[in-house]
Amino acid sequence: MKTCATLLLAACSLLLLPSRGFGQQLSASELRELAKENDTKQEELINIEHEIARAMLFNNGTLFRRIYGDDFVGVLPTGQVKDKTGWIAQIENSSNKYTSFLSTDIRIRMFQETAVVTSLWTARGTREGQEFYRQYRVTHVYVYGQRGWQVVASQETLLPG
Repeated sequence: MKTCATLLLAACSLLLLPSRGFGQQLSASELRELAKENDTKQEELINIEHEIARAMLFNNGTLFRRIYGDDFVGVLPTGQVKDKTGWIAQIENSSNKYTSFLSTDIRIRMFQETAVVTSLWTARGTREGQEFYRQYRVTHVYVYGQRGWQVVASQETLLPG
């Protein structure tokens, strides 16, 4: 199923390829190459999402300095808007001490050099001596550039429960 969807995406990208004349088609090998490239990009994004969860687990801002764009804007579950510096400070200065932090149900939609990634964050830990268990739906918007994939926007929504 994933391969069919990937091949369909690659076939649809024909409309975006200016080097082809009207009516010309990609060969099967060119379609396979496009599908392989798309799969590679998706694997990279899944790995980044897992790296983000690991960085959150340890309240470590180093990863965010590297993969969050300088013009990053993020919305916390409280509705508060943070830039890159504020986001990293929020992570590093958090009183949350996580015992686990997982990113699952990762879904990716590709639009040329932009990707919209949604996931489910599940966090367990303590805050000021009180245990907590929380789940969030998270959306990250990525743009691919000279520095690789960069998160340019984020939205976290705390799920009830």
